[in-house]
Amino acid sequence: MANLFASTEILRIYQNRSKFQWIILLLAIIISVSTIYYTNVLVNQLKQREKRQIELFARALEYTISANSRRDVNFITEEILFQNNSIPTILINDDNEIVDYRNISIDSASWSQEKIQQTFENELEKMRRTYDPIEVNSLDPLTNEVFGTQYVYYRNSFLLTQLTYYPYVQLSIIALFAFIAYLVYNYSKEAEQNRVWVGLAKETAHQLGTPISSLLAWVEYFKSDASLPSAEIIAELEKDIDKLKIITERFSNIGSVPILKEENVVDVVKNTVNYLRKRISTKVVIEVEAMHENIPASLNTPLFEWVIENICKNAVDAMSGVGRLNIKIIEGSDWRVYVDISDTGKGIANSKLSQVFKPGFTTKKRGWGLGLTLTKRIIHNYHNGKIFVKSSELEKGTTFRIVLRRKKP
Repeated sequence: MANLFASTEILRIYQNRSKFQWIILLLAIIISVSTIYYTNVLVNQLKQREKRQIELFARALEYTISANSRRDVNFITEEILFQNNSIPTILINDDNEIVDYRNISIDSASWSQEKIQQTFENELEKMRRTYDPIEVNSLDPLTNEVFGTQYVYYRNSFLLTQLTYYPYVQLSIIALFAFIAYLVYNYSKEAEQNRVWVGLAKETAHQLGTPISSLLAWVEYFKSDASLPSAEIIAELEKDIDKLKIITERFSNIGSVPILKEENVVDVVKNTVNYLRKRISTKVVIEVEAMHENIPASLNTPLFEWVIENICKNAVDAMSGVGRLNIKIIEGSDWRVYVDISDTGKGIANSKLSQVFKPGFTTKKRGWGLGLTLTKRIIHNYHNGKIFVKSSELEKGTTFRIVLRRKKP
């Protein structure tokens, strides 16, 4: 009952985690889009306001040039022209000469004429790319005829420029916080999952202890009675009991750091396969190929045997008890050992390859879908290696690849 509850709890955690991730992502998108939209509305309003200011500036300048009243000129100069203290502007005449400028940093005292000229050219180029210039016509006060035209070039003020880039800065900050929240959430869930895994494993080991002791007693009883099953059957029973002891040890060690030793991968795989041959369908042919008979790697033998068993049993189920299982052991030149396990089963659809090692994923009618999850955990966390689906084709088969490390001399 405890195992059933723990397994159900693991699946519930993963399913809820997926839902929460989508909710967080959806909220982040809504906040980001709303922020960018609102900020763009403000930017457009400020752009229109600055454009009206420059147009007013141009009209005031036009009126100043043409006005007769000195009083009006002073008022316009003080109250309108000189009030532009934020928007960079340059006034150009018909001959493309700079007549006046506002809010452009020029140090006339220390800068050379070439540097000043280059600064004005750069500013004009920016302004031309930003907005079209506003014409300022010089009118004859008597005839009201145009006798000259000047042009006001301008670009966004520093405030508007900041506001333009603000939504992207804000979006980056939101994304950063969302990423941190995602990491914290994953970490807390992973810690919770680890506690469930360890609890499940310890409880399983505890539950196995009693029947193993009972089986040991029965085997000793069989040995003492010559009329009971043959020695070969008793030998097989002892193998199963030894296997149960190993399984109990495996579960007991979950949650603690396993000891890795330099072992011959070929021997470990062959021993596991020899044990499986008598316990799976006789219509499944298992072959083990190796580059040579001694290929060492850093292993925890009981845990690695568990990995081979899980993959082989899944392969037998995928082949419905009929087919061929081929295991190739390759010694790489990069201090790696590669173990490829290929079956002739029904294969895995491309859309489901990313889910293979997730808890709850199974193609069988019965089962919790935890075998490959444990397998990945053993290889990645305990052996510092990798396991992945190397290739898979529907109705033709699947190949899993395990990558192990070798000790450098």
